[in-house]
Amino acid sequence: MSGRTIIITGASSGIGAEAARQLVAQGEKVVIVGRNPQRTADVARPIGADYFLADFTHLDQVRELARQLDERYGRIDVLVNNAGGAAPRRRVTDDGFEQDFQVNYLAAFLLTNLLMDRLVASQATVITTSSIAHRLARLDPDDLQLERGWSVMRAYANSKLLDILLTRQLQRRFGDLGINAVCFHPGIVSSGFARDVGGWLGRWYRSRLCRLVMTTPAEAAGIVVRLAEGVPGQDWTPGDYCVGARRASTSSAARNRGLAERVWTMTAEMLDIEA
Repeated sequence: MSGRTIIITGASSGIGAEAARQLVAQGEKVVIVGRNPQRTADVARPIGADYFLADFTHLDQVRELARQLDERYGRIDVLVNNAGGAAPRRRVTDDGFEQDFQVNYLAAFLLTNLLMDRLVASQATVITTSSIAHRLARLDPDDLQLERGWSVMRAYANSKLLDILLTRQLQRRFGDLGINAVCFHPGIVSSGFARDVGGWLGRWYRSRLCRLVMTTPAEAAGIVVRLAEGVPGQDWTPGDYCVGARRASTSSAARNRGLAERVWTMTAEMLDIEA
């Protein structure tokens, strides 16, 4: 299965960068997407990977990224939706969306759907980074932007629940066409993530106790590699949420098909796309 084209977003550091290195070592053709020009180039050049720049706080850059990828690559065998973060305070992007909602979920929804024809033609795997934090989500479909009751953890947890709902709807809608979607919790990773986050989430992430249970980016990236290299339906079940590379249970909200369908429809309307 070597030599396939694998797109990894959020790959200028952390899990994405390590996954890129490991996959190139396995003989795969990796394409790196990052926000920071220097860091992205510094990851891509030593391993001979193509790279593209896109800041997911700007959806026009996501649309341009999709156009460039579709134009450049005749096949996309694996799309890894890994870009994400946790804002230290409630921020609204220039597109008018709460930042965590847009960066962690909305951009992945948009990029995946804009590339769908290419992904279907390639019988692709779509891997999305979620989190065990989804269990702490309090998702109100009538207030997806958290205009009421915003907190660092709620914004992040809601976005990670949405990533699971996205994965399951991708599988329901496009599985018969050859798409295989999966999402995973990478563990508590020692990386730049949440470095600037405020509140108790930031304090916990930077605490000595948290550091004791952290995993390394290389270890977490190994999960991406196992899912990307694995055979859907044999090594993992399409539509699943994994902790590590093994199937895991989710919150009841993550299993709510009605909620998943409602949010999918609302998201497509927000983005003015047919999905």
